[in-house]
Amino acid sequence: MHQLLAEIRELKQKQDLMLQKQQDLEKQLDKQEFKIYPQSDIELSPTLSPTKPPQQRRSSQIYTNRIILTTYPGGVGINPIPLNWGADQPERGPVVASRHQNSLKVRNAIGAHGGAYSIYSALAVAIRQLQPDHKPNLQNTEPVIDIGPHPGWFNPDKIVSMDPWGHVVQHVFKKQLDEGLDIRPTIAITKAHMQLAEIEHMVSKGEIKIDGKIVLNDKGQMMVTKGAVEPVWHLPGMAKRFGVDETTLRRALFEDTGGMYPELITRQDLEVFLPPIGGLSIYIFGNPKYLSDPSKKLTVRVHDECNGSDVFGSDICTCRPYLIYGIAECVRQAQEGGVGLIVYFRKEGRALGEVTKYLVYNARKRAEGGDTAENYFLRTENIAGVKDMRFQATMPDVLHWLGIQKIDRMISMSNMKYDAIVGSGIPILDRVEIPADMLPPDSQVEIDAKIASGYFSAKAQQLPDLKDVKGRTWDDIVH
Repeated sequence: MHQLLAEIRELKQKQDLMLQKQQDLEKQLDKQEFKIYPQSDIELSPTLSPTKPPQQRRSSQIYTNRIILTTYPGGVGINPIPLNWGADQPERGPVVASRHQNSLKVRNAIGAHGGAYSIYSALAVAIRQLQPDHKPNLQNTEPVIDIGPHPGWFNPDKIVSMDPWGHVVQHVFKKQLDEGLDIRPTIAITKAHMQLAEIEHMVSKGEIKIDGKIVLNDKGQMMVTKGAVEPVWHLPGMAKRFGVDETTLRRALFEDTGGMYPELITRQDLEVFLPPIGGLSIYIFGNPKYLSDPSKKLTVRVHDECNGSDVFGSDICTCRPYLIYGIAECVRQAQEGGVGLIVYFRKEGRALGEVTKYLVYNARKRAEGGDTAENYFLRTENIAGVKDMRFQATMPDVLHWLGIQKIDRMISMSNMKYDAIVGSGIPILDRVEIPADMLPPDSQVEIDAKIASGYFSAKAQQLPDLKDVKGRTWDDIVH
């Protein structure tokens, strides 16, 4: 027994010596670090030559001579700021993802702010257009309206894909900001005017009235409150939401991003991840306070991005017409004393991406026997391996963040969205499908295939044989 204790003490002494040696080495490396930008070269270049970059633009002038590939819990100086997901502020703690010198060892989140745009930030630093230690000046950036707190903010299982406090870090975590921590908002709320040709047309026909508050004039200009949300994932909550173990989720995220985030593996103590994906936008028509007031009627459309239709008017799908119809119904609801909400997710091509979507279009139009509703989903599965990767499980998080308790009218036919919202505890009283006269010429293949797969529709029992529902060819201008 005494011999065993002696061996333990000896091992402990060796461990302490190794730890001291590691600390000494790190101090020596710190002394050898290069300055960020030499004084003579501190101004950012207004223009850059793409063919002949300045010779002095070397990585050693931007970064230190130490490259930290990853960190480990218990490492020297590693002391992440406590972050208690679901707790009240300030006990919840801020999300700190910065790798700046004063934040690296206390950061409590994996990834980088800005989602996919973090890559452009890296490029800006590389070409000397952005200081690598830049911190945003957050003066006067606070939300234009008050949102929350709502009950869902304090339930760690209710909101797992966004930071409920992400819009008020300027106020809630002011002390930490003043101390020099790089804490950034992940939500921004502002006001705007909107103008759409279709809404102007409805106003001119008298289908939507001018009220001077929601619809301002005969051009159909609308007053809205809008917000942008960057994703912030609580990994234990995400794993639970999707019914997988957290280790598997972390490994999949690590592997299928090309190993971009090694701390997913090495830092099991860090539970928050800022993924490099698009976020979402919200557009509120009417009084935002009514969103959380169950005595007021609420119309909602949750819309997933479709650049080809939403922006450029492609008629192979129903996306833009359904979005316009949703906006019109939100306006009408607000004019009747309620409130309307559009939630717009960046999930292009069912979250498969636009390249995959266009490959599917080619496969559909070149298929033997034509572009049929019967094989609508099969063409996608052949290319992408799945027919849909939007996975609506986390979609209701933003509704709980807004304090929504029930939805009176849901402008959607999607069974996946309906099931996710109702399953999260928000009842939907009425489901509204797109009017038949708004269906684009080449979209019947899509709409009939979706109805046959379970989408809500009054004509679900009256569908024709899906083999007979065919889209036009590229050369067929008249349907």
